[in-house]
Amino acid sequence: MKGVHFHVAFVLLALAFTFASAFDPSPLQDFCVAINNTNDGVFVNGKFCKDPKLATANDFFFSGLNMPGNTANQLGSKVTLVTVEQILGLNTLGISLARLDFAPNGGLNPPHTHPRATEILVVWEGTLYVGFVTSNPDNRLITKVLYPGDVFVFPIGLIHFQFNIGNTNAVAISGLSSQNPGLIPIANAVFGSNPPINPDVLAKAFQLDKTVVTYLQSRF
Repeated sequence: MKGVHFHVAFVLLALAFTFASAFDPSPLQDFCVAINNTNDGVFVNGKFCKDPKLATANDFFFSGLNMPGNTANQLGSKVTLVTVEQILGLNTLGISLARLDFAPNGGLNPPHTHPRATEILVVWEGTLYVGFVTSNPDNRLITKVLYPGDVFVFPIGLIHFQFNIGNTNAVAISGLSSQNPGLIPIANAVFGSNPPINPDVLAKAFQLDKTVVTYLQSRF
C-alpha cells in the first residue's frame, strides 16, 4: 500500500508541476527588458535582457491606445495589441493588453483562442455580445451581453468571441495573463492554413461536401 500511495503522490506532484508550468514563469529579477542585440545582454530569463542599470522609462511605455482602431474591413473590428513586442519591459512579467474596436451593427472579433493566456475584458463603450465554448464533452456555450463598465473573463485556451450588437461603435480593453498570449483564429487556422489541410480531412470532420470545403479554403 505504501508503494501505491507513493505512486499516487508522485502522479499528483507531476500534474501540479505541469499546471504550474502552463503559464509564464515568475521573473527572477525586478524586470528584464528584452533586447534584440544579444551582445549587450546581461541577464537571461526566456530572452536576452538589457542590463537593468541601462533601463529607461521608454522601456515600460506605450502610447496610442486612445486612438480608435480602423474597423473598415470585412470583420468590422480592429485589435490593437500591447505585448512584449510593443513594450520590451513586459518581458517575463506575464501580462499584456489590447484595445478592441468594433464597427456598429455587427463588428466582430471572430471565434479564436489564446493558447497561453486567460483574458479579462472590460467594455468601454457600446454593447457587446460575448461568449466562450467549454471543452469536450460538453461544448457548452456561455454568453453574456455587456454594457459599458461590464467585465467578462475568457478562460485560457477556450474558443471565444466578441460581437457588436449595438448601432454605435463599441470599444473594449482586454488584459491577458501572458506577455505573448498567442492568437489562433479558428476559421483562418482551419481553412487558411499554409499549406492547406487536405479538403478530404475537413469535409469529413465538418460533414461538408468537398466543394464547400474548397470554397471556404479559397476565402481564407
